[in-house]
Parts: sequence; C-alpha cells; structure tokens
Amino acid sequence: MPETPEETEEPIKQRKNGLYPGVSDELAENMKTGWADTELRGLEPIAQAGHTADRRAALSARFPGERLVIPAGNLKTRSNDTEYAFRASTEYAYLTGDQTQDGVLVLEPRPEADGGHDATIYLLPRSNRENGEFWLDGQGELWVGRRHSLSEAEQLLGIPAKDVRELAAALKEATGPVRNVRGHDAGIEAALTDKVTAERDEELRVYLSEARAVKDDFEIGELQKAVDSTVRGFEDVVKILDKAEATSERYIEGTFFLRARVEGNDIGYGSICAAGPHATTLHWVRNDGDVRSGDLLLLDAGVETHTLYTADITRTLPINGTFNDLQRKIYDAVYEAQEAGIAAVRPGAKFRDFHDASQRVLAEKLVEWGLVEGPVEKVLELGLQRRWTLHGTGHMLGMDVHDCAAARREAYADGTLEPGMCLTVEPGLYFQADDLTVPEEYRGIGVRIEDDILVTEDGNLNLSAGLPRRSDEVEAWMARVKQA
Repeated sequence: MPETPEETEEPIKQRKNGLYPGVSDELAENMKTGWADTELRGLEPIAQAGHTADRRAALSARFPGERLVIPAGNLKTRSNDTEYAFRASTEYAYLTGDQTQDGVLVLEPRPEADGGHDATIYLLPRSNRENGEFWLDGQGELWVGRRHSLSEAEQLLGIPAKDVRELAAALKEATGPVRNVRGHDAGIEAALTDKVTAERDEELRVYLSEARAVKDDFEIGELQKAVDSTVRGFEDVVKILDKAEATSERYIEGTFFLRARVEGNDIGYGSICAAGPHATTLHWVRNDGDVRSGDLLLLDAGVETHTLYTADITRTLPINGTFNDLQRKIYDAVYEAQEAGIAAVRPGAKFRDFHDASQRVLAEKLVEWGLVEGPVEKVLELGLQRRWTLHGTGHMLGMDVHDCAAARREAYADGTLEPGMCLTVEPGLYFQADDLTVPEEYRGIGVRIEDDILVTEDGNLNLSAGLPRRSDEVEAWMARVKQA
C-alpha cells in the first residue's frame, strides 16, 4: 500500500508559494492539464429519492422554524495513517440516500409566513486539479477514487448541493434555533457550540429514531434483498463446514463475509460464528475456535445492502448434519418458543407480547426438564428462566441491526405493533459450560433461532422463511445443500 503525500509531502493547507518539497514546478504545472471532461450528465435520481423527500418533509413539519443539521460523519483512524471503512450515519443516509463521508444535510427554515424548510446537502466537490489537491492530498481523488460533483449529487439525490468546506463558517454566523444530530462530526459540533443544547439535540435524534419504526415499500424491499442474500450466505457456510472443521470458525466467518461483499455493502454487524460451547456466549465474534463434528454451530449473521439495510438471522446447525437426541430436544424447545413468539406478532399487539409468549414456552420446558422448580407462573414472575434464556426475544430491524434504539420506551418497548414494522423473533437457550445447576450433558449447548418478521395488515410475514427452522427440515436442507 503506497504512502499518501501526507506522509511524504507538505500538506496542501500548509503549502507555500504553490511549491511542494520534491515536486518540481514543471511537474506541478504538467499535472494541471491534459485531463478529459468526466462530468456525468442526465443522471436519474436514486431509487429512494422520492421516499427521502417524504422523510425530510415529515422532519420539517415536526420542527418548524428551526435549523436542522444532520451530518454523515467523518473517517475514523484505525491505526496510524489507515482508516476504518466509512459508513454514513443512519440518520443522514435515511434522509438523503447519500453515503458520502463529511457530508452534511441542513434544513434551513423558510420565512415564518412561508413555513417549511429548504434542504441543502453539503458535500466535498470534485478534487481541484489547479492547486494539485487531486494528487497531492491524501484524500484526493487520485488516491481514493472519484467522487460525484455537486451537480451530479443534485441530480442523484434531488437536493441542492454546496461545498461542505463553507458550512462551518456559515453555521457560526447562523441565527435562530438550531438542532444537530451529535456524535458524528466534531467540526460541525464545534461550529454550533453556543447555538444548541443537549436536550434539544436529543429530541431530534429521538424523532429520527422513531420515524424509522414503520418502513415504507422501498425499505421493505431492501430488507427482503438483505434477507435473501443472507439465506445464500448460510447455504455457502453449510457447503464448507468440512473446511471449517479443518481450520476454525474463521473459515465460516470469511465464507459469509464473501457473500456479503459480493451481493451487498458489507455485513450488517460482526458475524457470530459460534461452534460448540462458544454458542453460549451471546456476542461471540472472536470466531477463532474449533469446529467439531458432533457439536452445534450457532450462526448469527446478516448481509447489509448497498442502501444500508441489514438482515439479522440466526440458525443453530448440527455440524455433522444430524442433531443428537439432547441437541434435538433443546432445539425443538427453542423452535416451539419461536413459533409462539411469531404467532404473537400482529398489528395492535404490544411489542412485548412476542417476548412473553416465547419466554412462557421456554419456562415450561425448563420446569418439565426439572432444571427449575415450578409452577411456571412463579418462574416467570421471578424471572428464573433468564439464567438460561438470557436476552430479550427480539428488536426492531432496519438500517441499524438494533434499529430505532433512541426511541422512547413508550414508543418502542412499551409500544404497539403497526403494519410496516420489521422486527426479529429470536428466543434461545444457553447452558454454560461451567453451569453446575444443570446435568453435565447440557453444559456447553447453546441454541438460538432468529427470523426477520414484517408486521402486515392482517398478521405477519416471515421474510426469512427461505431458511428451514424445524429440526428435521434443517437436517434435510443441510443434506441437499451439501450435495448441490
């Protein structure tokens, strides 16, 4: 990987008299000319442009007369002079469809008599070739690739575009009430220091979180794409389990990642490729353990689409293709709990209903197996089943794997399901390897089954139904995939 000029040359912003150490005047002059016109014209708007316009209109109506600032965020250093891959803030991408680093959406209030807002998207324009920026700056286009011009961005996004380098100064001079989505752009926050309050900014973040709860048709389509790619990624994993046995869980992780990168933008979150006792660790993402025939593999993974919508699916698979009797008993209990949870997902139901339905089934099984003393009502009242069920049974899903996370409790956990909401149903049972309260043969077994469920007008739709769930169907599916 070649070093950028920032390591070997004087940065552009510190240049003197247009000269750079190690760069002759003749070369600098030569690099200014001889470049073709690559401006793109007649571009069609992106697929979600109409939807993002509707979202901005709703946001405008919620905060009349106030300037609203929503940054995409900046690159973050991974180590020394390398950065993490950029991922735009969810709020910014939701309102614009753009994923450009350093971008900022600003909604400027119109005069009071007019009402509403004028939206402007602030972006980095094409690299300047006259001053050498495109080849002497580490973020110049010669180094990191072409970006859209402001005119191209306007055509694609349907939003007037300006140079983001002018924004901080303009915000410092701005008057009137301002709200900003914090945590993404330190430069923007510094420019707004004396103009915003934490409480008002949080209200903006909460609104944007709650606005994403009900998905429009475009979003539902993107979630289905993410799920379909994820199903293919799970099939990929089944095909290579013999290779994973010869290496480690990382072979599984890499196999799924390939599907995510080929068909989508990335994985939506760190893949959990937990074999054997690692399945009892809820967020096992080290993925460096052994994969052994006779054990179970808990695979929790999701593809993120190019528009940043992610699936979130879990299957627990017998590595050798067949459940043993105890594994099947535990798996079937979790399956039964998931069935009860999915059946509770419908419009008008409380968000907590599917969790309660799943937990009841699991508590009944634990009492039946003699692992906890009944009656079931007492177990549920005291939460004793949580020693082995551990987590909530699901969450909202969308552009974030745990979507709508900033929503108010009354709008989310204590809220009511509506058509267009998408959530996961994911009960599990986890018997830790060192849990002396259960028989030895249970220890080290972890099972979770997770599907992505869309609330419809008359019930629900399992978006991930393409992956078998029942234990016998899982075995038959694995056999077919391995033979394909």
